[in-house]
Order: sequence, then structure tokens, then C-alpha cells
Amino acid sequence: MSMDAESFELLLTTARRFVEERLRPLEGEVDRTDSMPTEIVDEMRELGLFGLTISEDYGGLGLNMEEECRFVFEMGRASPAFRSVFGTNLGIGSQAIVFGGTDEQKQHYLPKLAAGEIIGSFALTEPDVGSDAIAVQTKAIKDGDDYIINGVKRYITNAPRAHLFTLMARTAPERKADSISCFLVGADTPGIKLGKPDKKMGQHGTTTCDVIFDDCRVPSSALLGGVEGNGFRTAMKVLDKGRLHISALCVGVAGRLIEEMVSFSTNRKQFEQKVSEFQLIQAMIADSQTEMLAAKSLVLETARKRDAGENVVMDVAATKLFASEMVGRVADRAVQVHGGAGYISEYAVERLYRDVRLFRIYEGTSQIQQLIVAREIIKKLS
Repeated sequence: MSMDAESFELLLTTARRFVEERLRPLEGEVDRTDSMPTEIVDEMRELGLFGLTISEDYGGLGLNMEEECRFVFEMGRASPAFRSVFGTNLGIGSQAIVFGGTDEQKQHYLPKLAAGEIIGSFALTEPDVGSDAIAVQTKAIKDGDDYIINGVKRYITNAPRAHLFTLMARTAPERKADSISCFLVGADTPGIKLGKPDKKMGQHGTTTCDVIFDDCRVPSSALLGGVEGNGFRTAMKVLDKGRLHISALCVGVAGRLIEEMVSFSTNRKQFEQKVSEFQLIQAMIADSQTEMLAAKSLVLETARKRDAGENVVMDVAATKLFASEMVGRVADRAVQVHGGAGYISEYAVERLYRDVRLFRIYEGTSQIQQLIVAREIIKKLS
């Protein structure tokens, strides 16, 4: 499914205006206070941002993967915390239901997620379980027509503002994919406690914390798709889509950093010359632009292949690896071009330098992406 070209261009224009007029002026405040203004969240709802990728059948806009990436390119030109508010609803907060939910679950949750009435949160990571997702320790024990859930989830994005947790829990002891099940758990369910908000290096305004399940009782109807054993596979599908989304975000942020480099270097003088006239500065700008364009092309090609129904497991991993490492290099150059000013919080590059460091870690570390790429190409060529 995709949007007609004219409507989509109007959406992109709206996104650019929203970024320039509403979001960028608030970046410093959001970073200092580590909170998101309520009026901004309300405006995001009014603009339909929570339902961009959810089907029109459920009240969303039904963007395909390429359109989603092109939209995220625009949103990436503001601090990543803004995109994170609605980003979980577009991907990890809703897509498990899209991929594996029953008709009843889809009818109940997707319209509310699309409208931003509820915010979804993806609860997979645990204190001792990160990259090794199949090692989930949170347990869901069958008790009559219910399940009793016990365990702790860590670094859960949007947990403090979430209304719905897509929870991965172990329903069998064996270390295999079929042992992990997925549950749709309301945040107001008795037995759920939230830890204190995490104090992070960057991405201030993005809320994360522990989610503790203590004898949390949920009905069998909370089981995604009504069956056990689909949690791990569903999580991997969700993460594949999410990794491509984050790759697009990396491209958008890199574009913003390049803008900041050019603006600063063309307005500052050293040795009676504009800084931008020095060849070593030009080299950093040129390398950054070249790498950003390469990542952009890779994102769009992979998105089109996914929309065409091709297997893009390797392509997505390669894209996430390249794009997240790329934006880290661009951020480092941006600080260098700014000199001492780049280390001062009054300049956007100081904040963005901290923000982008997370991209190489979450939704699968760079090292996990390397393993996936190697595994898939060896499988294909051997």
C-alpha cells in the first residue's frame, strides 16, 4: 500500500515545516529539561504522525517502507527525541500486532495506536538479555485461562508514557525460538511497576526505564495471535523493519549535521579567511556528504526491495550497520569543524553528537549487524 504522489509530497512539506517552525526552536529546552512539551505531542496527534504506517483500514495513512523512510529523512533534521515520541507506534509498538495479531486484536488496538490515543512500547531487552534475544528470562506461566508474568525489562523506550506493552516472555524452558511468546499487556494491569527514568548520555526527552512484572496476571486473549511460541520470530520481523527506520533517521540527522557544518564554517573566519575555504575543512564536509548520500541510497534501495516482497534480512543489517556508523563519523567531523564551539552546549552539534551515539547500539548493535550480514552472505554463496 502507498499514498498517492501529490498527497505524499504534501505530507513531506508539512513535516519540513513542522521541523523548522515547531521542533528545532524547542531542541535546547527538551535537552535541558529531558521532557517533551505536551503541546508538541498533541500537535503530532493532530498531524496523524502516530499512524503513518498503520493501514487506512484502521485509521492510519498506510505508508509503505520507502515512504516511511523518506518521511523519516525529514524528521531526522530535528533532535531524535521528537521522532521517538511517535516512532514506537509506527514500528515496534504496533507492527507485532500488524504481523501476528488476531483480527480482534487488530480491531481493538490499531485504531487507537494510529490516533495516538495509546502509545505502544516494545518490551524485549532485560538486565541480562540484550543482543541474545532468545535468552529472555521473563516468564509467563499458564494458570487456568490466564498467564502469570514475572520478570524485568530494561531500557524500554516510551515506557513511562506507554499505554500498551508488547511483551516478550518465556512460555517454555528450552533455548529455542518456539519458547518465546508475545503478549499485549495494558500498562494499567496490576503487577506492573516502572523503575526510575534512566539518565542518558543523549536523546534527552526520550523516556526509558525498567518495567517490572510482579505476578502480573493477564488473560489468554493477551497472547499475540492467540498462540504460544511466536514471540521470537515476531520480534525479529519487527526489528528488521525498525532497523530500516533507524537507518533512515541516521541519514536525516547526518543531513542536519552537514547543514550545521556548512553554516558555521561559512560564517566564521580564521587567518582572515572563511573556515569553509580551507581544504581540510572542505574534505570533512565532502566526506560527510558523500557518506550520507551513500547511506541514503542504500536505505531507499533496501526499502524498495522490502516493499516488493523480497527477503531483505541481510540488506537491512548492512544498511543499519553502514548508516549508524556513518552518522557517528559525520557527527565527529561536525564537532571538529566547529572547533571549541563544537564542545559547547549552545551549539546543536554538541547535542547531536551525544544523540547519535545510541544508533550504533539499539535495534541491534553494529556487531550484531556484522554477524547477520556475514551469516546471510555465507549462506547465500556456500
